[in-house]
Amino acid sequence: MFENISVLRMSQAMTNHASTRQSVIAENVAHADTPAYKAKTVKPFAELYGSSSDTQLKSTRSGHLDFQHSPTSVQDAIVPSEAEASPNGNNVGLERELMNASIARHDFDTAIAIYKSTLNVLRTSIR
Repeated sequence: MFENISVLRMSQAMTNHASTRQSVIAENVAHADTPAYKAKTVKPFAELYGSSSDTQLKSTRSGHLDFQHSPTSVQDAIVPSEAEASPNGNNVGLERELMNASIARHDFDTAIAIYKSTLNVLRTSIR
């Protein structure tokens, strides 16, 4: 029943995006001293979610509309970072990665707050 509520699907997608982003950031930090390592980043959530089937037209009955969209995988959103490389070829900046980790944590907390708020609205409406 709850998997059909688009706000809950969106908050789940936000948490998946934030956790993937944290994993990529952790990998970048782990390779901060590796020569020639190219940092990675994750495309913004709005860009990924906006292209998924959740925001597209939906069919209300068979034959009405025939759209076969599949949501974009968060793993497909991992792209190389465009940051400038140091003399050893590594382009990981610890300050930038720490700032990105803070932003990803905020995004995760926002997604959890949306989820909790939606559940509170559902509980209130059931009572």
